[in-house]
Amino acid sequence: MVRFPNWCDSAREDVGPHALQVISARAADTANGCVAVAAIVSEHYAAEVQVVRILRRLGRPKAAAFIENKLPTTKSIRSGDLGEILATEYITGETPYDVPIKRLRWKDHRNMAMRGDDVIGLMRDQATGRLHFLKTEAKSRAALAGGVVTEAREGLDKEGGLPSAHALEFISARLMEAGEDALADAIDDALLKHGIAPQTVTHLLFTFSGNDPGNILRTNLQGYAGGYPQHYVGVRIDAHGTFIANVYDRVIADANHG
Repeated sequence: MVRFPNWCDSAREDVGPHALQVISARAADTANGCVAVAAIVSEHYAAEVQVVRILRRLGRPKAAAFIENKLPTTKSIRSGDLGEILATEYITGETPYDVPIKRLRWKDHRNMAMRGDDVIGLMRDQATGRLHFLKTEAKSRAALAGGVVTEAREGLDKEGGLPSAHALEFISARLMEAGEDALADAIDDALLKHGIAPQTVTHLLFTFSGNDPGNILRTNLQGYAGGYPQHYVGVRIDAHGTFIANVYDRVIADANHG
């Protein structure tokens, strides 16, 4: 896990009925953050069991090559992917929701962005067995601007604010392949039997940037007039581009040297 509190400071505030959180990397601890993030990146692109099997059968150089060939090489795709990875890690580490699959493993090409909802968190109601959903849009920019947040807001508002059926069907299919039948069935029930009730959906708008996202996120959140609970989170790392490059360099180095 990324464990943001180990290398970041966090400031949280209420904006009307909604929540805004800014997570800022401490300059003295950014290198530690790079190590923590790099340690989990490869598992977002390839299942650990597959990497271990290649390592045992073919040795470390081939396993390292397999991982490296999964990683994007362009700055823009690395930035977008890392934004989604950080959002996923935030959800699993800092919220009651879980992200049951790491969808970057199914990219059409390493230098292409995936389509659809960026991340969907799931939480099961212990009393009813039904699911609650955290629909997430993640954006990564060296200099975050209002238009980018507006674009994310529009993404959250699609499908009437509900997670898309296509995205949930994708998750259900991957869970079935992994033998996670109970959770796959719960998703299918939500889609085909009960329907997704708006009161079971919360929105997460997540940004990763080099500049302070607070005012931009606050302004957008103040203008939200819909009925879904909103959680806006902005992760700030001053040396945004350098941090991304260092993370991917370290992933490759760790794969080669262990």
